[in-house]
Amino acid sequence: MHMRLFSFVLLAFFAAHAPAEEWKPLYERVDPGLQQSLEQRLAQNPEWARLISRKKMAIGLVDLSGDTPRFARVNGNQMMYAASLPKIAILLAAYVSFEDGTLAETAEVHEELADMIRVSSNAAATQLIDRIGMQKIQAVLKDPQYGFYDEKRGGGLWVGKRYATGGPRVGDPMHGISHGATATQVCRFFYLLSAGRLINAERSAMMLQDLVDPRLHHKFVSQVEQRAPNARMYRKSGTWKHWHSDAILVQGTVWRDYILVGLVESPDGETVLRQVLPAVEELIVPTEFAETSDDAD
Repeated sequence: MHMRLFSFVLLAFFAAHAPAEEWKPLYERVDPGLQQSLEQRLAQNPEWARLISRKKMAIGLVDLSGDTPRFARVNGNQMMYAASLPKIAILLAAYVSFEDGTLAETAEVHEELADMIRVSSNAAATQLIDRIGMQKIQAVLKDPQYGFYDEKRGGGLWVGKRYATGGPRVGDPMHGISHGATATQVCRFFYLLSAGRLINAERSAMMLQDLVDPRLHHKFVSQVEQRAPNARMYRKSGTWKHWHSDAILVQGTVWRDYILVGLVESPDGETVLRQVLPAVEELIVPTEFAETSDDAD
């Protein structure tokens, strides 16, 4: 679909799905019931419970299916190495730079953005870092307007190294991580995008276009494809050695409308994330769809 047409379609989606009550930041959407359910469900798996207790697993969940978004997280402010997932920070910085005129908005740059997100191209990510500037990316993340790196909340999204062997390394101020994330801040990124509130509605729609149609069919995507093949997915993941991360916004045709973020440090991280998605869907599926949730969408 042509970029401009796709943007108009998503702008219409934002308008049609505006919450009934006043919009609130994600920090104010923590739901005690969902929080308790998430903690209990994750604790049922001994491996997950061990990883969580050792701060090697973090999960964030935002249920967008009702009039009021519901947020829950486990180790939400635990910053972890996230491999390619922080490329979403480069995506944001590129669109901020389009807006302020410091980056020319060309077809070539848009192609690099799509490659960086959909196939996780390190070459495209490095080219974009060089175009935008590492300091600019970090300044956007720390800008209170966005707040994606907040030392009062454990850090957050960070890009401190090119996705290449050469170049300087600038670890984040709190933990010294080169490519880092927290589950809460990644949930915020997708939450703001889903509401059309990241930069503005049109830019949010364009960033969602870059995130749609993931070409890597593993982790969360593999499970959504099996359970709801008609659902729309906006996604970015990351893998390096035993660090595994994934973040997805799922919009189904019946009840699925949620954000899920997972960060795991384990040799079995890929399997853990595959198993987490169906476990989490148990917590948000309406009763009438519970027995048919695998094909409800």
